[in-house]
Amino acid sequence: MKTLAAFDQLRSFAASQRHWLAAGMAATAVDTFTALALPWFAGQFAAGLFGPSAAWNPSSVLILLAVLFAVQALSRFSATYSFGRASNGMAAELRVRMHDHLQALPLAYFQARRQGDVLAVLAYDLPRISSYTSGPLVGVPLQLLAAFGAVVLMWKIDWKVAALAATCVPVLFLVIKVVGRRLRPIATDLYDEQGKAFALAEEHVTMLPMIKAFTREREATNDYTKLNNNIARLEAKQQLVSSAMGPGVQWLASMALIAILWLASDRVGAGALSTAALVTLLLYAAALARPVSGLADFYGQTQQAKAALARVMAVFSAKGEDMEPESVPVARARGDIHFDDVTFAYPERPAVLTGFNLNIEAGETVALTGENGAGKSTLVHLLLRLIEPQAGQILVDQKPLTDWHLHSLRSQIGLVSQHVYLFNGSVRENIAWGRAGASGADVERAAREAQAHDFVTLLPEGYETMIGDQGVRLSGGQRQRIALARALLKDPPILVLDEATSMFDPEGEAHFIADCREGLRKRTVIIITHRPAALALADRVIRMPRANH
Repeated sequence: MKTLAAFDQLRSFAASQRHWLAAGMAATAVDTFTALALPWFAGQFAAGLFGPSAAWNPSSVLILLAVLFAVQALSRFSATYSFGRASNGMAAELRVRMHDHLQALPLAYFQARRQGDVLAVLAYDLPRISSYTSGPLVGVPLQLLAAFGAVVLMWKIDWKVAALAATCVPVLFLVIKVVGRRLRPIATDLYDEQGKAFALAEEHVTMLPMIKAFTREREATNDYTKLNNNIARLEAKQQLVSSAMGPGVQWLASMALIAILWLASDRVGAGALSTAALVTLLLYAAALARPVSGLADFYGQTQQAKAALARVMAVFSAKGEDMEPESVPVARARGDIHFDDVTFAYPERPAVLTGFNLNIEAGETVALTGENGAGKSTLVHLLLRLIEPQAGQILVDQKPLTDWHLHSLRSQIGLVSQHVYLFNGSVRENIAWGRAGASGADVERAAREAQAHDFVTLLPEGYETMIGDQGVRLSGGQRQRIALARALLKDPPILVLDEATSMFDPEGEAHFIADCREGLRKRTVIIITHRPAALALADRVIRMPRANH
């Protein structure tokens, strides 16, 4: 991102925290003016001790210095607290915005990326941006003010010494820019490795049963260790450059201070500069080193923040789906479905569907069967508009899907997918997720219909039993019945069962089919299955050939 555009974007991110940022900047301004006043009062103290006559009594100066140090401590506390509140508030707001945006992005966005890269933006980039915006970025104007003020006050004492100090500043900035340029590519490489490590760790947790079953723990550890070592190497490299920049600039500033001291000593020897003025000049020169060193750190942090901001904005710039509910609720669909000459192919793969046609009448139960890769689940994803066809169209109630609002369309369809998705909560919470505001009686009714009630009541805490991540504390068949109960609670006019009974035992499947016959008659049902018992539910069975056959 261009620097001005990046700063403008950061300003918009920080808008909601402007009051805390303003309070922090005000406190920092007090700290800056206090820091500029301290050398002057120290000079007055020196004049009182060494000069023949002094405008200020040394005891009075010490009391004033004590007050200034107290003000400085209080202002630094206020600045640190205010900027911390701003950083935390900005990070929290950005996390919510990023989470909402990720929820709105189409599945194709995630299918084209490593999940670890997406998670790394949340875990690393958002905190880095918020801490940079509420720290180094807002502190720059005051650091520049401190540097300018020190030079001006030195100029009032002795312009030759001040001119030497001012000449050293551009040299220091040149060094800062040259060294700082090395940080951005390191930060980019570090982010890539962190994304890979994030993705690999998540994959290992998900695949843990298989890792243990195939005794692949050592290989998993070696793979993660290799990535972790790369991260440590890049972090060390980044730390080396960052650590060297501040002290390096400070050393150059010290050399400049020695040059100033050399010139000032000559001025004192020539009688052009008093001892008190010399003390004041040296303290201002030392004070000048602090903002210059801070600006060195700022340049390096800016390079890292720009890389993080570019990744964040790449996510925000991705177009999301419009999932806001319509102002006027849409009536319940009848459930007519029509696939008209539909063609679809996944990126860089042969077409899964070519000129596919299918009419399903409202209230009809249709079973789709066929070998793997025939496009059965693809049809479901097309119906939900999780993906879009390259040609043809799909209609529900004679209305093209593109004319349906996404929220309204998906509210008409219940899905029990082959891969069961459950969250870490209670059985009741997982079922009730199917319909907002569902009562306890509604949840139990759906559970009975899905043949889940009997096993749920035998769990340690019944419907309040916590099931763990992805329902890990339940068997495969139990997880499938919970997912089915959730879809039935939604009571959609269109119900899709994608291998929904694949983990049922034969007896449980038979009971389910017997109990479901009446309930399925009031809705359009698409069953994707290879099991004969489930096929018996269908009014029609359609065998789908592979598109490339």
